[in-house]
Amino acid sequence: MSEVSRFDVIVIGAGAAGLMCALSAGGRGRRVLVIDHAEKAGKKILISGGGRCNFTNLHTAPDRFISANRHFCISALKRHTQHDFVALVRRHGIAFHEKKLGQLFCDDSARDIVGMLLKECDEAGVVIQLDTGVTRIERDEAFHIGTTRGAFESESLVVATGGLSIPKMGATGFGYRVAAQFGVKVLPTRAGLVPFTFADADPRNFKDLAGVACEARVRCGGASFDEAILFTHRGLSGPAILQVSSFWNDGDGVEIDMLPGTDALARLRELVAERPKAEVKTVLADLLPRRLAQRVTPPALEGRPAGSVAERDWRALADDLQRWRITPAGTEGYRTAEVTLGGVDTSELSSKTMEARKVPGLFFIGEVVDVTGWLGGYNFQWAWSSGFCAGQFA
Repeated sequence: MSEVSRFDVIVIGAGAAGLMCALSAGGRGRRVLVIDHAEKAGKKILISGGGRCNFTNLHTAPDRFISANRHFCISALKRHTQHDFVALVRRHGIAFHEKKLGQLFCDDSARDIVGMLLKECDEAGVVIQLDTGVTRIERDEAFHIGTTRGAFESESLVVATGGLSIPKMGATGFGYRVAAQFGVKVLPTRAGLVPFTFADADPRNFKDLAGVACEARVRCGGASFDEAILFTHRGLSGPAILQVSSFWNDGDGVEIDMLPGTDALARLRELVAERPKAEVKTVLADLLPRRLAQRVTPPALEGRPAGSVAERDWRALADDLQRWRITPAGTEGYRTAEVTLGGVDTSELSSKTMEARKVPGLFFIGEVVDVTGWLGGYNFQWAWSSGFCAGQFA
């Protein structure tokens, strides 16, 4: 490598967005170098989707993304759609399936997606240098990159270093520091798609329910999601909780409907009429997991035959089941968060090219940018779309 120091494009980050950008630029005949401090390319891809990589979502649309500028993602998502990426997957003969809600997963392994990207990069002549730390970045008429494995120059520099989520995988704030170095504004960041926690002293903590799951409708900050919730030793998780966590701010309340699509009071009346001698918790166990039914049974109704309970008590119980209000103490933070909210301010970037308006040749793509998708393959699609766009112009 020492004799080759000059490239047209240097991409920092060998993740989803970085590899997509590299193969896109390489396909245009650009000489591309990808640098990553990790020892493997696509490390987060490999662990995604339980090892099967939920690589996109058939329902990808701009309204499935969170950003200070909700219109910013439109151009990139149109230029490289979920159908474009699926076509690439098909060309490589990778078997996949739709799990639910438009979520596409590999039948076999996430390694198939990484292998596909690396093959495309190889065919485009992309050079990938792993286990390489960046020690300095300078710019005059070109970008000068100092690394632990030599110095390199390029006309264009693409920052595809991801966010702060899952630091054990090597996540750092490097991309934000690069933005700050070049005067590109960065919006405050926080953990997204992350479980909620409750204080140990909070009588509403759910340690006794750890492992219990049920379908629910969860609402927070004007957002509502119908998916499963999971009780944990620390609080609440599951797809619906992860979804609303991206809309939650410290101190916000969260409302949970444990019987979505059901008239709880009418259903309880039916069950009481059928089994008036059954205990209240037994009746509730027809609607909820047994341990959860026991937990939500009011102490005053413990051991009572359902037929002896007053109508007002059933109304109050039905309201609790469908409008259960909680206030989390916090979240599990970046340690388990799937994404980072906030990041490089989109007002600083071209939505067509991902290039910094004030710094020609400098691009930001993927999670480092203030665009965050819902759970279910949307963040991968943002990586593919933003990476493709930058690769077409870098």
